[in-house]
Amino acid sequence: MKDDVRRLAEIIDESDNIVFFGGAGVSTESGIPDFRSVDGLYNQQWQYPPETILSHTFFMERTDEFYRFYRAKMNCLEAKPNPAHIKLAELEEQGKLIGIVTQNIDGLHQRAGSKKVFELHGSIHRNYCTKCGKFFEPETIFMNEDVPKCECGGLIKPDVVLYEEALDNNTVDGAVSAIEQSDTIIIGGTSLNVYPAAGLIRYFRGRNLVIINKSPTIYDSSADLMICDNIGEVFSQI
Repeated sequence: MKDDVRRLAEIIDESDNIVFFGGAGVSTESGIPDFRSVDGLYNQQWQYPPETILSHTFFMERTDEFYRFYRAKMNCLEAKPNPAHIKLAELEEQGKLIGIVTQNIDGLHQRAGSKKVFELHGSIHRNYCTKCGKFFEPETIFMNEDVPKCECGGLIKPDVVLYEEALDNNTVDGAVSAIEQSDTIIIGGTSLNVYPAAGLIRYFRGRNLVIINKSPTIYDSSADLMICDNIGEVFSQI
């Protein structure tokens, strides 16, 4: 075990109220690519950047194209939790971890067994009719080639936060409360460039700020421990 991983294990042992704040890098080891990655296939299929397609305006005005992208890029129903998801669930069961704040929408934390998960950007596993509010399973979206419609005729929308949309207030309040109560926050798999989600870190007043990420973040200078590695590989050693 490397010295930095050994130090992380010591911090976890010494902590009673850990919060984990994670981003796309947590799920890439489960085979879910960061949708911002632009590759040849992407350039051949879509003439708009993902930030444009995944916006409220685009969803309302070009719904067909939105769903073509969404089904191609956001379908992760077959993905399985990796060692990071599993270790975090174990820490919660042990009473060490009081909450997971995630920017991901794949539901892998819950699939690994975590209960206290604050999904800042929603989840692909929840979908609702914009007219009557009825909820639908993700298969309604991903197993349908047409624009999904409710029996009432309303448009079905994934319960994910699109660009131009606000975060859910109750989810944010829960995340802030957990962060404020934490003695250790572990930030993993995110460069903290997505706001307002990344701004929640400012509510941390605990002892240990740990960052596990492959690239630099704006909080590196404030970190008590930094590990430049894949988060799944790090957690698998603890």
